[in-house]
Parts: sequence; C-alpha cells; structure tokens
Amino acid sequence: MGGYTSEHDMKIAKKLAFVISGGRLREGSLVDEQYLLDLEREAFLSLIAEPKSQQRMQHMLTKGKPLRN
Repeated sequence: MGGYTSEHDMKIAKKLAFVISGGRLREGSLVDEQYLLDLEREAFLSLIAEPKSQQRMQHMLTKGKPLRN
C-alpha cells in the first residue's frame, strides 16, 4: 500500500519465507540439509519461470542495478 513492495516482491518474499520456515511440516519436525535444498530448488525454479523474474535478471545483467517491476 505504501508503494514500496510490488506484487512480484511479495511473491518472492512468500517463497523465501516458505523455504526458511522449512515448508509445511509439523512443529518440531527434524529435517536434513537435502530437504531444505530441495525446497530452495523448487522455489527457485518456480520463480525463474516467471516473466517478471526473467525481466529482473536481464535488467541486472545489462544495467547493473535492480528492476522494480
């Protein structure tokens, strides 16, 4: 609402929070490193398929600064 976070920023933040929190698990569940890496990979692959993510990556590579879309 304040104009600082775009819809795509929120999508990225939610994916990141999901990965950091360990996904959908019961409280107190133990996980290994591979489980977390798999969660991270799934989130990354879903985000790079997004056109806005691709635009951001291309902009960073060509202009050297972030794109706010």
